[in-house]
Amino acid sequence: MNLFWKRTLRTASSERFLAQREGKDVAAVDLHYLASGTVAGTVILLKDAGWKESDVPALLGSLDEDFLPDVDLDHGNLNYTVVLGEVLGNYEAQTLDTIK
Repeated sequence: MNLFWKRTLRTASSERFLAQREGKDVAAVDLHYLASGTVAGTVILLKDAGWKESDVPALLGSLDEDFLPDVDLDHGNLNYTVVLGEVLGNYEAQTLDTIK
């Protein structure tokens, strides 16, 4: 699969990763660490990356092996929602000085 994972955000109970292939973003993953010990993830596969449904298990396995040693799908303490989508833009809060 040849993916490079880049962590872009980390809090006490969540993380966000971008998956890159050949320097291009191909997927985004948000992980939420729940008090029960379960990890809930949302995976957004970027349409332009040419994903097939048959690619999903390897992608999830790569993420699990690299970043989630204490949980896995087989033990029922890890679950994902997988979405196919596209980036429409990045929107950021503006300071009062820039709002006119």
